[in-house]
Amino acid sequence: MQYFWLLSGLYMGWSLGVNDPSHIFGTAYITNMLKWKTIATLLCVFIIIGALLQGKAGLENLGSLAKQTNLSAFISAFVAATTVLIMAGKFSLPASTSQAMLGAIIGIAVVNDGSSFSMPPKVWSMMLSWILTPGGCIILTFILYPLFAKIFQKMGIATADGEMDTTADAAHQKKYNTILNAGVILAGCYGAYALGANNLANVTGVYYGTLLDANGAIWLGALSICLGVLTYGKQITDKVMKTVGKELVELTKFGSFLAVISMAIVMQIYAVVGIPVSSAMALVGGTLAIGIYRRQINKTSIRALRRTILGWIFTPIMGFVLSYVIYFVLKNFLHFA
Repeated sequence: MQYFWLLSGLYMGWSLGVNDPSHIFGTAYITNMLKWKTIATLLCVFIIIGALLQGKAGLENLGSLAKQTNLSAFISAFVAATTVLIMAGKFSLPASTSQAMLGAIIGIAVVNDGSSFSMPPKVWSMMLSWILTPGGCIILTFILYPLFAKIFQKMGIATADGEMDTTADAAHQKKYNTILNAGVILAGCYGAYALGANNLANVTGVYYGTLLDANGAIWLGALSICLGVLTYGKQITDKVMKTVGKELVELTKFGSFLAVISMAIVMQIYAVVGIPVSSAMALVGGTLAIGIYRRQINKTSIRALRRTILGWIFTPIMGFVLSYVIYFVLKNFLHFA
């Protein structure tokens, strides 16, 4: 019977695997730099490595937010996964798995504690990360952009804005593409590693210490994420990257590299301190910084940003409401333990 309760954890991992490839390799995909089979392979390999090497800190942190029962863990994971799929699949928005999971956990905690409920300090830290994650990526991208642009320019293969010098000879243009393609792939691999290290907690953190030990939580989480990547990740990437990589800012290969490397660095930092954060928020922050730096923000960008922010506002609210209602009904009317 205990394996039944883990089904929503599998569903949660699948949902994350469906949703988050767009944040890691989506920019490379929409610029036709890599085939989807190559992207899926790299994602799975480095997600597993990240989960194995640095996933435990986030598990311990998320697992300690609230005392979990089999039922509460099941509902938290189920609601968070459903919320992410609705936001990404229905509305084509870069949904935050971290927000959905935190909203679901809080909704159940409110039912259990009633009027005595109070926000644990760790919850406030996680909510603060909703601002610091995109903000950190904006700052980091502003630092990295002129740095890499100058490096490429000194190599004689790029213009002052880091883009390929179309007036250069064929050899220099080939060198530019070779270096940048390698950079985008390495950044994506690093991003996949950071995703596995940081977001594993969102998948199986609610089970840690109850149904699963650290080893079980890591492997179940990592493999279920990979299952999502392999089954439906391509379709969601097509939808979400239309919003982020085309409507928000028209990303080039150079912009793709900078946005993903900034996202990966910020997620890596949070993985070390054990706070699962949103790869969607990180990517949007980096992408927005590129648009601002290159003065490419227009009415379409503002509309896309407005939709994205509304998605971030409604994601935790939806997670909270759904988990509160479902858990309240099951506990008080159907008398589930």
